[in-house]
Amino acid sequence: MTDAMPPSKFEDADETIEEAATATSNMEEDSAMCEPHDSSSDKTSADYYFDSYSHFGIHEEMLKDVVRTKTYQNVIYKNKFLFKDKIVLDVGAGTGILSLFCAKAGAKHVYAIECSQMADMAQEIVKANGFSNVITVLKGKVEEIDLPVPQVDIIISEWMGYFLLYENMLNTVLYARDKWLVSDGIVLPDNATLHLTAIEDSEYKEDKIEFWKNVYGFDMSCIRKQSMMEPLVDTVDQNQIVTNCQLLKSMNISKMTSGDASFTAPFKLVAERDDYIHALVAYFDVAFTVCHKMTGFSTGPRSKNTHWKQTVLYLEDVLTICQGEFVVGTMTVTQNKKNPRDIDITLKYSLNGRRCNVSRTQEYKMR
Repeated sequence: MTDAMPPSKFEDADETIEEAATATSNMEEDSAMCEPHDSSSDKTSADYYFDSYSHFGIHEEMLKDVVRTKTYQNVIYKNKFLFKDKIVLDVGAGTGILSLFCAKAGAKHVYAIECSQMADMAQEIVKANGFSNVITVLKGKVEEIDLPVPQVDIIISEWMGYFLLYENMLNTVLYARDKWLVSDGIVLPDNATLHLTAIEDSEYKEDKIEFWKNVYGFDMSCIRKQSMMEPLVDTVDQNQIVTNCQLLKSMNISKMTSGDASFTAPFKLVAERDDYIHALVAYFDVAFTVCHKMTGFSTGPRSKNTHWKQTVLYLEDVLTICQGEFVVGTMTVTQNKKNPRDIDITLKYSLNGRRCNVSRTQEYKMR
Protein backbone atom coordinates (compact mmCIF):
# COMPACT_ATOMS: atom_id res chain seq x y z
CA MET A 1 0.00 0.00 0.00
CA THR A 2 1.12 3.56 -0.58
CA ASP A 3 0.76 6.24 2.03
CA ALA A 4 -1.54 8.44 -0.02
CA MET A 5 -5.22 7.53 -0.09
CA PRO A 6 -8.08 9.19 -2.00
CA PRO A 7 -10.82 11.01 -0.10
CA SER A 8 -13.44 8.67 1.31
CA LYS A 9 -17.06 8.90 0.22
CA PHE A 10 -18.10 8.16 3.78
CA GLU A 11 -18.63 10.84 6.41
CA ASP A 12 -16.36 10.52 9.45
CA ALA A 13 -13.88 8.22 7.70
CA ASP A 14 -10.85 10.37 8.51
CA GLU A 15 -12.07 11.06 12.01
CA THR A 16 -12.62 7.35 12.54
CA ILE A 17 -8.94 6.65 11.94
CA GLU A 18 -7.68 9.63 13.95
CA GLU A 19 -9.79 8.82 17.00
CA ALA A 20 -8.86 5.18 16.88
CA ALA A 21 -5.26 5.67 17.98
CA THR A 22 -6.32 6.42 21.54
CA ALA A 23 -9.33 4.15 21.68
CA THR A 24 -8.11 0.80 20.44
CA SER A 25 -7.17 -0.69 23.80
CA ASN A 26 -10.68 -0.23 25.17
CA MET A 27 -12.56 -2.09 22.48
CA GLU A 28 -14.20 -5.50 22.64
CA GLU A 29 -15.45 -7.64 19.77
CA ASP A 30 -19.00 -7.97 18.61
CA SER A 31 -19.50 -10.42 15.82
CA ALA A 32 -19.57 -14.04 16.95
CA MET A 33 -21.88 -16.89 16.25
CA CYS A 34 -22.76 -20.12 17.98
CA GLU A 35 -20.89 -23.06 19.32
CA PRO A 36 -23.00 -26.12 18.54
CA HIS A 37 -24.31 -28.42 21.26
CA ASP A 38 -23.46 -31.52 19.21
CA SER A 39 -20.79 -33.41 21.11
CA SER A 40 -19.95 -35.64 18.17
CA SER A 41 -16.26 -35.94 17.37
CA ASP A 42 -17.11 -35.89 13.66
CA LYS A 43 -16.96 -32.11 13.32
CA THR A 44 -17.77 -30.27 10.12
CA SER A 45 -16.13 -27.04 9.01
CA ALA A 46 -19.25 -25.26 10.27
CA ASP A 47 -18.64 -26.68 13.75
CA TYR A 48 -15.08 -25.42 13.74
CA TYR A 49 -16.36 -22.02 12.60
CA PHE A 50 -18.68 -21.82 15.60
CA ASP A 51 -16.01 -23.00 17.99
CA SER A 52 -13.44 -20.51 16.69
CA TYR A 53 -15.47 -17.63 18.09
CA SER A 54 -15.06 -19.02 21.61
CA HIS A 55 -11.40 -17.96 21.59
CA PHE A 56 -10.38 -14.44 22.47
CA GLY A 57 -7.78 -14.11 19.72
CA ILE A 58 -10.28 -13.66 16.92
CA HIS A 59 -12.12 -11.02 18.96
CA GLU A 60 -8.88 -9.19 19.64
CA GLU A 61 -8.09 -9.08 15.93
CA MET A 62 -11.46 -7.59 15.06
CA LEU A 63 -11.48 -5.13 17.96
CA LYS A 64 -8.10 -3.84 16.88
CA ASP A 65 -9.48 -3.30 13.40
CA VAL A 66 -10.08 0.37 14.12
CA VAL A 67 -11.75 1.10 10.80
CA ARG A 68 -14.42 -1.43 11.63
CA THR A 69 -14.98 -0.81 15.33
CA LYS A 70 -14.65 2.97 15.34
CA THR A 71 -17.10 3.25 12.46
CA TYR A 72 -19.72 1.41 14.51
CA GLN A 73 -18.90 3.55 17.54
CA ASN A 74 -19.27 6.74 15.52
CA VAL A 75 -22.55 5.58 14.01
CA ILE A 76 -23.99 4.97 17.47
CA TYR A 77 -22.54 7.89 19.42
CA LYS A 78 -23.15 10.49 16.71
CA ASN A 79 -26.72 9.36 16.09
CA LYS A 80 -28.03 8.98 19.64
CA PHE A 81 -31.43 10.15 18.46
CA LEU A 82 -31.81 6.78 16.72
CA PHE A 83 -31.11 4.81 19.90
CA LYS A 84 -32.70 6.93 22.63
CA ASP A 85 -35.29 4.82 24.52
CA LYS A 86 -35.24 2.12 21.81
CA ILE A 87 -35.15 -1.67 22.10
CA VAL A 88 -32.03 -2.95 20.33
CA LEU A 89 -31.08 -6.46 19.21
CA ASP A 90 -27.36 -7.20 18.78
CA VAL A 91 -26.98 -10.26 16.53
CA GLY A 92 -23.72 -12.14 17.11
CA ALA A 93 -22.69 -9.96 20.03
CA GLY A 94 -19.29 -11.48 20.78
CA THR A 95 -17.89 -9.65 23.79
CA GLY A 96 -20.79 -7.19 23.60
CA ILE A 97 -19.01 -4.08 22.37
CA LEU A 98 -21.88 -2.95 20.14
CA SER A 99 -24.35 -3.56 22.95
CA LEU A 100 -22.23 -1.42 25.26
CA PHE A 101 -22.10 1.35 22.66
CA CYS A 102 -25.89 1.24 22.30
CA ALA A 103 -26.50 1.23 26.05
CA LYS A 104 -24.21 4.21 26.51
CA ALA A 105 -26.06 6.01 23.71
CA GLY A 106 -29.33 5.78 25.61
CA ALA A 107 -31.02 2.59 24.44
CA LYS A 108 -33.90 1.50 26.66
CA HIS A 109 -32.75 -2.11 26.53
CA VAL A 110 -30.33 -4.19 24.47
CA TYR A 111 -30.64 -7.92 23.86
CA ALA A 112 -27.26 -9.37 22.93
CA ILE A 113 -27.45 -12.80 21.31
CA GLU A 114 -24.21 -14.77 21.26
CA CYS A 115 -23.90 -18.50 20.72
CA SER A 116 -20.25 -19.23 21.46
CA GLN A 117 -18.71 -19.55 24.90
CA MET A 118 -17.82 -15.86 24.60
CA ALA A 119 -21.37 -15.16 25.80
CA ASP A 120 -20.21 -15.92 29.34
CA MET A 121 -17.44 -13.35 29.02
CA ALA A 122 -19.89 -10.85 27.55
CA GLN A 123 -22.09 -11.27 30.62
CA GLU A 124 -19.15 -10.50 32.89
CA ILE A 125 -18.14 -7.50 30.75
CA VAL A 126 -21.66 -6.07 30.88
CA LYS A 127 -21.70 -6.44 34.68
CA ALA A 128 -18.21 -5.00 35.12
CA ASN A 129 -19.22 -1.88 33.19
CA GLY A 130 -22.46 -1.32 35.10
CA PHE A 131 -24.95 -2.10 32.33
CA SER A 132 -26.62 -5.24 33.69
CA ASN A 133 -29.92 -3.40 33.99
CA VAL A 134 -29.81 -2.33 30.32
CA ILE A 135 -28.12 -5.25 28.49
CA THR A 136 -29.37 -8.83 28.56
CA VAL A 137 -26.98 -11.41 27.14
CA LEU A 138 -28.76 -14.43 25.62
CA LYS A 139 -26.65 -17.49 24.88
CA GLY A 140 -27.83 -19.55 21.94
CA LYS A 141 -28.61 -19.56 18.25
CA VAL A 142 -30.70 -16.70 16.92
CA GLU A 143 -32.99 -19.23 15.26
CA GLU A 144 -33.63 -20.96 18.61
CA ILE A 145 -33.76 -18.02 21.04
CA ASP A 146 -36.99 -16.78 22.61
CA LEU A 147 -36.69 -13.02 23.12
CA PRO A 148 -38.33 -11.61 26.26
CA VAL A 149 -40.01 -9.01 24.01
CA PRO A 150 -42.16 -9.52 20.89
CA GLN A 151 -40.42 -6.86 18.80
CA VAL A 152 -37.32 -4.68 18.63
CA ASP A 153 -36.76 -1.22 17.14
CA ILE A 154 -33.18 -1.70 15.90
CA ILE A 155 -31.08 -4.66 14.81
CA ILE A 156 -27.34 -4.08 14.78
CA SER A 157 -24.72 -6.62 13.74
CA GLU A 158 -21.24 -6.94 12.32
CA TRP A 159 -22.05 -9.89 10.09
CA MET A 160 -19.65 -9.36 7.18
CA GLY A 161 -17.15 -12.10 6.33
CA TYR A 162 -14.32 -12.37 3.84
CA PHE A 163 -15.65 -11.67 0.34
CA LEU A 164 -18.56 -10.08 2.24
CA LEU A 165 -20.59 -13.30 2.28
CA TYR A 166 -18.22 -15.95 3.63
CA GLU A 167 -19.59 -17.56 6.82
CA ASN A 168 -23.17 -16.67 5.80
CA MET A 169 -24.03 -14.72 8.94
CA LEU A 170 -26.17 -12.42 6.81
CA ASN A 171 -28.95 -14.99 6.71
CA THR A 172 -29.07 -14.95 10.50
CA VAL A 173 -29.52 -11.18 10.49
CA LEU A 174 -32.30 -11.47 7.93
CA TYR A 175 -34.00 -14.14 10.03
CA ALA A 176 -33.92 -11.87 13.07
CA ARG A 177 -35.20 -8.95 10.99
CA ASP A 178 -38.19 -10.89 9.70
CA LYS A 179 -39.05 -12.31 13.13
CA TRP A 180 -38.59 -9.38 15.51
CA LEU A 181 -38.07 -6.01 13.81
CA VAL A 182 -40.97 -3.53 13.93
CA SER A 183 -42.38 -2.41 10.59
CA ASP A 184 -40.53 0.91 10.65
CA GLY A 185 -37.45 -0.50 12.36
CA ILE A 186 -33.78 -0.02 11.46
CA VAL A 187 -31.09 -2.51 10.45
CA LEU A 188 -27.47 -1.38 10.92
CA PRO A 189 -25.63 -1.42 8.61
CA ASP A 190 -28.36 -1.20 6.00
CA ASN A 191 -26.35 -1.36 2.77
CA ALA A 192 -23.48 -3.51 1.49
CA THR A 193 -21.80 -3.63 -1.92
CA LEU A 194 -19.37 -6.10 -3.50
CA HIS A 195 -16.78 -4.81 -5.99
CA LEU A 196 -14.31 -6.31 -8.47
CA THR A 197 -11.03 -5.18 -10.05
CA ALA A 198 -7.98 -6.79 -11.72
CA ILE A 199 -4.31 -6.77 -10.69
CA GLU A 200 -0.81 -7.58 -11.86
CA ASP A 201 0.65 -10.08 -9.40
CA SER A 202 3.33 -12.14 -11.13
CA GLU A 203 5.73 -12.40 -8.20
CA TYR A 204 3.21 -13.64 -5.66
CA LYS A 205 1.46 -15.98 -8.11
CA GLU A 206 4.84 -17.52 -8.96
CA ASP A 207 5.57 -18.01 -5.27
CA LYS A 208 2.17 -19.38 -4.19
CA ILE A 209 0.79 -21.12 -7.29
CA GLU A 210 3.50 -21.98 -9.81
CA PHE A 211 5.73 -23.22 -6.98
CA TRP A 212 3.95 -26.59 -7.08
CA LYS A 213 5.06 -27.38 -10.64
CA ASN A 214 8.59 -28.15 -9.50
CA VAL A 215 9.24 -28.82 -5.82
CA TYR A 216 12.88 -29.85 -5.38
CA GLY A 217 12.68 -31.51 -8.77
CA PHE A 218 9.32 -33.23 -8.22
CA ASP A 219 6.00 -32.53 -9.97
CA MET A 220 3.33 -31.58 -7.44
CA SER A 221 0.97 -29.95 -9.93
CA CYS A 222 -2.02 -31.73 -8.37
CA ILE A 223 -1.67 -29.37 -5.42
CA ARG A 224 -1.41 -26.42 -7.78
CA LYS A 225 -4.85 -27.29 -9.14
CA GLN A 226 -6.28 -27.13 -5.62
CA SER A 227 -4.46 -23.92 -4.75
CA MET A 228 -5.91 -22.24 -7.83
CA MET A 229 -9.41 -23.04 -6.60
CA GLU A 230 -8.90 -21.44 -3.19
CA PRO A 231 -9.29 -17.66 -3.15
CA LEU A 232 -6.49 -15.95 -1.26
CA VAL A 233 -7.36 -13.45 1.47
CA ASP A 234 -4.55 -10.93 1.53
CA THR A 235 -3.72 -7.23 1.32
CA VAL A 236 -3.33 -5.95 -2.24
CA ASP A 237 -1.04 -3.01 -3.04
CA GLN A 238 -3.09 -0.36 -4.84
CA ASN A 239 -0.24 0.07 -7.35
CA GLN A 240 -0.99 -3.44 -8.63
CA ILE A 241 -4.45 -2.41 -9.86
CA VAL A 242 -4.60 -2.51 -13.66
CA THR A 243 -8.28 -1.79 -14.40
CA ASN A 244 -11.24 0.17 -13.12
CA CYS A 245 -13.19 -1.13 -10.12
CA GLN A 246 -16.72 -2.29 -10.85
CA LEU A 247 -19.77 -2.79 -8.65
CA LEU A 248 -20.84 -6.44 -8.73
CA LYS A 249 -23.70 -6.56 -6.24
CA SER A 250 -25.61 -4.12 -4.03
CA MET A 251 -27.60 -5.35 -1.04
CA ASN A 252 -30.27 -3.45 0.87
CA ILE A 253 -30.21 -5.30 4.18
CA SER A 254 -33.55 -3.81 5.23
CA LYS A 255 -35.43 -5.26 2.24
CA MET A 256 -33.46 -8.13 0.69
CA THR A 257 -34.26 -11.82 1.08
CA SER A 258 -31.80 -14.57 1.92
CA GLY A 259 -31.87 -15.80 -1.67
CA ASP A 260 -30.48 -12.47 -2.88
CA ALA A 261 -27.06 -13.40 -1.48
CA SER A 262 -26.72 -15.95 -4.31
CA PHE A 263 -26.39 -14.25 -7.67
CA THR A 264 -24.80 -13.98 -11.08
CA ALA A 265 -23.40 -10.57 -12.02
CA PRO A 266 -21.75 -9.36 -15.25
CA PHE A 267 -18.56 -7.30 -15.23
CA LYS A 268 -16.43 -5.27 -17.62
CA LEU A 269 -12.97 -4.31 -16.41
CA VAL A 270 -11.22 -1.72 -18.58
CA ALA A 271 -7.41 -1.52 -18.53
CA GLU A 272 -6.04 1.83 -17.37
CA ARG A 273 -2.53 1.01 -18.64
CA ASP A 274 -0.61 -1.59 -20.64
CA ASP A 275 0.14 -4.45 -18.27
CA TYR A 276 -0.43 -8.09 -17.36
CA ILE A 277 -3.39 -9.38 -15.34
CA HIS A 278 -2.80 -12.36 -13.05
CA ALA A 279 -5.83 -12.18 -10.78
CA LEU A 280 -9.17 -10.57 -10.07
CA VAL A 281 -9.70 -8.98 -6.67
CA ALA A 282 -12.99 -8.64 -4.79
CA TYR A 283 -13.72 -6.34 -1.85
CA PHE A 284 -16.76 -4.82 -0.18
CA ASP A 285 -18.11 -1.57 1.24
CA VAL A 286 -20.76 -1.14 3.92
CA ALA A 287 -22.87 1.93 4.66
CA PHE A 288 -25.16 3.23 7.38
CA THR A 289 -27.48 5.39 5.30
CA VAL A 290 -30.08 6.15 7.98
CA CYS A 291 -27.62 8.22 9.98
CA HIS A 292 -27.73 12.03 10.12
CA LYS A 293 -24.76 11.91 7.74
CA MET A 294 -24.06 8.74 5.77
CA THR A 295 -21.27 6.77 7.39
CA GLY A 296 -19.46 3.62 6.34
CA PHE A 297 -16.16 2.11 5.29
CA SER A 298 -14.52 0.31 2.39
CA THR A 299 -12.30 -2.76 2.45
CA GLY A 300 -10.83 -1.94 -0.97
CA PRO A 301 -7.10 -1.80 -1.77
CA ARG A 302 -7.20 2.01 -1.98
CA SER A 303 -8.63 2.34 1.53
CA LYS A 304 -7.25 1.91 5.02
CA ASN A 305 -6.44 -1.74 5.75
CA THR A 306 -8.97 -3.86 7.62
CA HIS A 307 -8.86 -7.42 8.94
CA TRP A 308 -11.03 -8.46 5.96
CA LYS A 309 -8.21 -7.47 3.57
CA GLN A 310 -9.19 -8.36 -0.03
CA THR A 311 -10.07 -11.62 -1.77
CA VAL A 312 -7.74 -12.60 -4.64
CA LEU A 313 -8.88 -15.02 -7.36
CA TYR A 314 -5.92 -16.12 -9.48
CA LEU A 315 -6.49 -16.75 -13.18
CA GLU A 316 -5.17 -19.76 -15.07
CA ASP A 317 -4.13 -17.44 -17.87
CA VAL A 318 -1.76 -14.50 -17.76
CA LEU A 319 -3.66 -11.80 -19.63
CA THR A 320 -1.61 -9.35 -21.69
CA ILE A 321 -3.80 -6.27 -21.89
CA CYS A 322 -3.41 -2.84 -23.48
CA GLN A 323 -4.83 0.41 -22.20
CA GLY A 324 -8.49 0.71 -23.13
CA GLU A 325 -9.00 -3.02 -23.70
CA PHE A 326 -11.33 -4.88 -21.39
CA VAL A 327 -11.95 -8.18 -19.66
CA VAL A 328 -15.64 -9.11 -19.69
CA GLY A 329 -17.45 -11.94 -17.97
CA THR A 330 -19.76 -13.02 -15.20
CA MET A 331 -19.32 -14.06 -11.59
CA THR A 332 -21.74 -16.51 -9.98
CA VAL A 333 -21.79 -16.71 -6.18
CA THR A 334 -23.71 -19.44 -4.32
CA GLN A 335 -23.77 -21.06 -0.91
CA ASN A 336 -22.13 -24.45 -0.77
CA LYS A 337 -24.80 -27.16 -0.60
CA LYS A 338 -23.02 -29.22 2.06
CA ASN A 339 -21.98 -26.29 4.23
CA PRO A 340 -23.91 -23.05 3.62
CA ARG A 341 -21.23 -21.07 5.47
CA ASP A 342 -18.86 -21.81 2.57
CA ILE A 343 -19.05 -20.12 -0.83
CA ASP A 344 -18.78 -21.49 -4.34
CA ILE A 345 -17.71 -19.03 -7.06
CA THR A 346 -17.87 -19.56 -10.81
CA LEU A 347 -15.91 -17.05 -12.88
CA LYS A 348 -16.35 -16.76 -16.64
CA TYR A 349 -14.03 -14.29 -18.38
CA SER A 350 -12.74 -13.40 -21.80
CA LEU A 351 -10.32 -10.94 -23.37
CA ASN A 352 -10.23 -10.16 -27.07
CA GLY A 353 -7.21 -7.89 -27.34
CA ARG A 354 -4.40 -7.04 -29.72
CA ARG A 355 -1.89 -9.23 -27.90
CA CYS A 356 -4.11 -11.74 -26.10
CA ASN A 357 -7.27 -13.70 -26.85
CA VAL A 358 -8.59 -15.82 -24.00
CA SER A 359 -11.92 -17.28 -22.90
CA ARG A 360 -12.20 -19.48 -19.82
CA THR A 361 -14.38 -20.64 -16.93
CA GLN A 362 -12.87 -21.22 -13.47
CA GLU A 363 -14.31 -22.57 -10.25
CA TYR A 364 -13.35 -21.36 -6.76
CA LYS A 365 -14.31 -22.58 -3.32
CA MET A 366 -14.02 -20.51 -0.13
CA ARG A 367 -13.67 -22.91 2.78
